[in-house]
Amino acid sequence: MERRAVAPVSDVVYGIHAVDEALSGGEHFRRIHVGKQRTREPLVRKILDAARSSGCAVRLEEAAFFERFPFKAHQQVVAYSDPFEYARLDDLLAAPAPRLIVVLDHLTDPHNLGAIARTAEGAGATGIVIPERRSVGVNATVRKASAGAVAHLPIVQVTNVSQALRTMKEAGIWVAGAAGGTGALTYTRADFSGDICLVIGAEGAGLADLVRKQCDYLVSIPMLGKTASLNASVAAGILLYEVLRQRNQAPAT
Repeated sequence: MERRAVAPVSDVVYGIHAVDEALSGGEHFRRIHVGKQRTREPLVRKILDAARSSGCAVRLEEAAFFERFPFKAHQQVVAYSDPFEYARLDDLLAAPAPRLIVVLDHLTDPHNLGAIARTAEGAGATGIVIPERRSVGVNATVRKASAGAVAHLPIVQVTNVSQALRTMKEAGIWVAGAAGGTGALTYTRADFSGDICLVIGAEGAGLADLVRKQCDYLVSIPMLGKTASLNASVAAGILLYEVLRQRNQAPAT
């Protein structure tokens, strides 16, 4: 029997709910593999109908096909997309004002990147900037965690985060770094009504010194319990929706 090749895992979304949400969000897949024994389930039937309506190829597979898939939470639903295409920083700078850019300073957890992408896209962010090295890129886990958001949100890879921040500042964007300690504004007291770049530090390490020095100011989220800091994706979500709240309250000009 011919063994069908498995595509690169960076170009997949897997799991029933992740694929359903990605299709609902408008992501186009090249093909979707579904276990034959799952085709009578209502949500799987919804996926099949949506895939066929979008012109996506559907392949019904025996259980053995999925045994070669490297992720175990696939639920016998695996969708393959085209390789992820990163945007350019110039694309974000050319976007209409007020721009809202999220810079992630060497995050390594794909679940965090995926969750931040999902929240950023929902909050109407202009895009996300990540470094090329010592950082997670857009892979299968990121695609799953973002629930299709990465298909609609520009993501840029840069060689140097500090240089990218300098370029943004030259373009009239204020840079606010998320950090605790003295000298940081409580996030609700910061002015997020104009062009803004939110910088979120790495898990545990926070902002690198060179990145911190490029920030125009630092913002903090109050921690009233014994925990010292929030998860990166939670902190990003709080700040993103504070930006949205302030902009919704800003008087029309």
